[in-house]
Amino acid sequence: MASAQFRPPTTAFTPSLWAENFTTFTFDHKLQNKYSEDIEALKKEAAIILTAATSSELIVLVDKLERLGLAHHFETEIEGKLRQVYDDSGVDYDLFTTALRFRLLRQHHYHVSCSVFDKFVEEGNKFKESLCNDVEGLLSLYEAAHVRIHHETILDEALEFTIPHLNRVLPELESPMKEKVEQALQLSIHRGLAILTVRFYISMYESTDDDPLLVKLAKLNFNFLQNMYRKELSELSRWWNKFELKAKLPFVRDRVVECYLLGTTYGYEAEYSCIRRDVAKSVLMVTVIDDIYDNYASLEEAQLFTRILERWDMDEIDVLPDYMQIAYKFIMTIFQEYQHEAAKQDKLFAVPCFIETVKQLARAYNQELKWVMEGELPCYEEYMKNSVITSCIYVMSTALIPTMKSFNQEATKWLLSAPKILTSTATLGRQLQDMASHERENKKGELPTVVDCYMKDKSASKQEALSKFMELIEIGWKDVNEELVKIKCVPKKVVDKVVNFGRIAEVLYKNKVDGYTYPEKQLVSHIANLYINLLLV
Repeated sequence: MASAQFRPPTTAFTPSLWAENFTTFTFDHKLQNKYSEDIEALKKEAAIILTAATSSELIVLVDKLERLGLAHHFETEIEGKLRQVYDDSGVDYDLFTTALRFRLLRQHHYHVSCSVFDKFVEEGNKFKESLCNDVEGLLSLYEAAHVRIHHETILDEALEFTIPHLNRVLPELESPMKEKVEQALQLSIHRGLAILTVRFYISMYESTDDDPLLVKLAKLNFNFLQNMYRKELSELSRWWNKFELKAKLPFVRDRVVECYLLGTTYGYEAEYSCIRRDVAKSVLMVTVIDDIYDNYASLEEAQLFTRILERWDMDEIDVLPDYMQIAYKFIMTIFQEYQHEAAKQDKLFAVPCFIETVKQLARAYNQELKWVMEGELPCYEEYMKNSVITSCIYVMSTALIPTMKSFNQEATKWLLSAPKILTSTATLGRQLQDMASHERENKKGELPTVVDCYMKDKSASKQEALSKFMELIEIGWKDVNEELVKIKCVPKKVVDKVVNFGRIAEVLYKNKVDGYTYPEKQLVSHIANLYINLLLV
């Protein structure tokens, strides 16, 4: 048996926190139908409210729908209303509404000038001190600053102005404003993932007795989705268990629930069931490949594995060590499922993309291992070029193509052309990941990270390197935001899914913690709230 040949892995990973939590779940069809009926009834009432809303009331309502995870139910109406908000540019709003309008429009790919904030600054482009106790206004301005692009110095100043003032007033605030500010300072709305904060905002709006109809609709919608998630997760867990990779490849991280969480963040809405499944399977595949190169294989074995993957032929695998044959068969199983789905959706053009992105990833992982084994630390620019591939953005994005309606052949060509928004997102994501994993990966000198390469290449200290990456991540987000309002050649939904990769990185590697490898430090509450803890209506 292959396991008898195993040598100790480079790193011993913690086992799954969830074991068999989801494999025995029984889906309640009657309950799901009841949720669906109640949701449809309340949607009609909510649509009437949305249709009637105007001016600042409308802007606040759209924001509320998005925070409560309801926006997808009113997609057409919201787009029409936002066009109305965009065209109605002459209204003299206060700071709170001005900033909220600015953020919402930028997030929906409208180009809005930052000059709308000019009226709130005085000489020297400094924000008026009279604003410093307007907590709602400060918070809205803080959130708006996160959609800034290059050369918008007024919004750079907005961050410098709002952060210290929000921290100053925080101890004096009462609930729910206190929790709202704390939440924002941890991670801005634009860089966060909507589904992960839905329960937080349901509780917040419920505590203020604000729009009970929308709160009730949000609760029913969340329970409907949670029931669906648990069903999908039970199916995925059983699928994963049948491969017995926990026993056959014990050096690989067992993260099926965390992989499904990533799938959920790519598409939390009911229509994206297949996306959640396919992203989860792709991340499981990537995890197996990554841990072979990073955590187990010798350089000779890794180069052999890379060559056999290049041939993409099951008849070639006999030359591989037993554990690599197991991994190769797992990759081919996922490929066959992908190919079947692509054919079913009449998107066979996606199949070569899948093959090439997996080969490309293996080559990039092999290059990293070669640098390590040969003691050759690359220059920073060379490492980052390779890191766009090892970020896994191509593999994860390719997983969306078969079942996402907006992902047509033109959008696929755009994706594979390495557009700036993709490379910028991949780069900032990899910088966040490397800052989080630097201590783990570098503690024995096994793996170079972006930190090591920068330190060597620029003769910088570790602290200087980490400070520089925080700056580069901000620059990366400015690149992304700039592209968001410029791209017109592909559907908005496709672009938003690419940007989601950066948001996932912000959540996974928050506070320089590797949340995927150590989910107990970062992801437990998200998983419990989404898939385990029930929400009473």
